[in-house]
This record gives sequence, C-alpha cells and structure tokens, in this order.
Amino acid sequence: MLKKQQLFSLLASAILASASSSAIASNPAAPKVTVADWLAQSSAADWRELDADNTLYLQLPTGRVVIELANDFAPKHISNIKALVREGFYQNIPIVRVQDNYVVQWNEPDGAAPKPLKHASRSLAAEFTVQLPANFAFTPLADRDGYAPQTGHVNGFAMAIDPNTNHGWLTHCYGAVGIGRGNDANSGSGTAMYVVTGHAPRHLDRNITLVGTVRQGMELLSSLPRGQGAMGFYASADQYTVIQDIALAADLPPAQRTALQVLRTDTATFAGVVEAQRNRGGDWYQQPAGYIEVCNVRVPVRETPVQ
Repeated sequence: MLKKQQLFSLLASAILASASSSAIASNPAAPKVTVADWLAQSSAADWRELDADNTLYLQLPTGRVVIELANDFAPKHISNIKALVREGFYQNIPIVRVQDNYVVQWNEPDGAAPKPLKHASRSLAAEFTVQLPANFAFTPLADRDGYAPQTGHVNGFAMAIDPNTNHGWLTHCYGAVGIGRGNDANSGSGTAMYVVTGHAPRHLDRNITLVGTVRQGMELLSSLPRGQGAMGFYASADQYTVIQDIALAADLPPAQRTALQVLRTDTATFAGVVEAQRNRGGDWYQQPAGYIEVCNVRVPVRETPVQ
C-alpha cells in the first residue's frame, strides 16, 4: 500500500503530465484528494513571501487590507500609485461607492478640491494588456474560457493570454484591484481605484488597467454598507467610510508588516490544488464538476510560519 507522501507525488506527476487533468478525477477509482490535503503536504519551497516593494496596506477603521501589486502588468500605473502613497494622497480618501455584487471604489469625492500632487500624475496611458516576454512563467488551465483564448496564472495572479498576439492581461476576479477611469482610455492614474467584490465582471477585462489583487482583508471591503445611489455610489458624505491611509510595506519597519505567503502557482502542489477544486472530493460532494474557470481557482494564502 502506498504511503500518503508517495501518493501525492504520483498524483502530482500525473496531473502535470496530463494534457487534461480533469480526466484523472473522472476516474471513479482515483482517490479524492482535497485542497486541505494538498496544502498539508506542501513544502516550504511551494510558498513565496509577499514582495514588500509591491505590497500595499489599505488601512480602514476596521482593520488592514493587504494588496499585492502585479508590477509586470502595469508598471507605469504601479509606479504612480507608489508616488501617490508617498505623497500622502490616500490619507482620508473616502470610499464613495459600494455596488452590490460588483465593486468597492475610492477616490476624491465629487465637488471636492483636487489634492495637489508633487510628483504623481492624474492621467496615464492605459495598460490594459502587456507584451509577454519569452520566458514568461505562465501556468495554463486546461479548461476552456469564454472571454479569452487561454487563462491561467503567473506568480499567483489570475490572467489570460492571446497566443496569436502574444499579449496577456490580468482578469477581473474576486479581489482584483483596478484603476478607475472616465470615457478616455488614458484618463486613469490611481487617484481612483476599485476592488472587485462580486461575481467576476470579466467583460471589463482589457478595458481597465488592473494592478493587483487583495491577499488578505476582503471581508472588510465586502461587508461595507451598499450605496443606494446609481451604480452603488453613496448619496451623501456621511455614508462614506474614510480610508485612514495606504502605505507601502517596504516603507514600514518589518515589525509593522503583515507576514504572508502565497502558494507558488508554478508547482505540483498548485496543480493538485487546482485539480482538487475542479473535482472536489470528500464525503459531501456527490457530483464533481469536472471543470473550473480562472476566477474560481482560489490561490491559497497563509501567514508566514514562525521559524
């Protein structure tokens, strides 16, 4: 009889080697390994620390929201966001919009005098897609997608690619962080931002610059009172939740940072996690789905283990 670690090794090899990994779980004799099982057997090498230079802390009265920035996808906007952070732009900026099953948005309220900027910009050329480098470490999903030729993950971020143009883009999954803009595609900069808090609005892909994803604290955003105005905007300023500040992790001493690790998406463990979510095991599930789409893949995050 195989030991548990041997079983995981064999399953991981089979999943990585299979052209369609869902075929493995469709076998009634195949063991139903859960996400928890895969994470329990993961090694330290399967995880990576958040990069302090690309981690934002959005501080609400109720706690901290941790955002990881995807610098490879929107370098100009992310550079501008860092400039806004360091100028103190986000201090006391309100959340002006909470649209049910859609987004939470913050920006300077209508009618308020714009905050003066020293080095940051108020408009930038859109970064809806990026040209993929030759060594792009993309982990594709075998499953079809209705919005893109191919979806998958890179460095823990959900994304899509078009092999015909060799371009890629981040996808509007739950927790994705984007740049608010007007009708002009080049009117965004980071002075207005939003987080997806509802069913993935993938129709926004390639129409808005996405800059990252929330790694911790989504419950602080998704539980905010819904705006009653059009598109979820609050009707009056007394309904706002005011952001105390947004800080870059690298600008804080280590003792004030949130130590988190993200499961590497280029590992056999992640392949097993995806398969376990595609065909969920355990005693409760009677009918495995045999399918998963990119926004239903939960990329695990954990607190950094104490050494």
